[in-house]
Amino acid sequence: MPIKNFLLLLLPVLLLASCVAVPGTPVYYQPVYYGPGIGLGTIIAVVVSWSRNKSILLAIVCGILGWIYVIYAIIVPKR
Repeated sequence: MPIKNFLLLLLPVLLLASCVAVPGTPVYYQPVYYGPGIGLGTIIAVVVSWSRNKSILLAIVCGILGWIYVIYAIIVPKR
């Protein structure tokens, strides 16, 4: 696997790991959560899907899948 793909797969893992609460944190610590909405994974998935397929319906479906489609698009080359 090329180093570029490895780094692109490592970035979401590191971001996810940084969101986990560390044992021993004070009780009044509140996690950063803004509620339901459009996240970074959704935006990236829609943009990548549109640039690869030029289909609005596919872009909506890929936006729902979010990071799953982004990782798929990194692994599977465009036809």
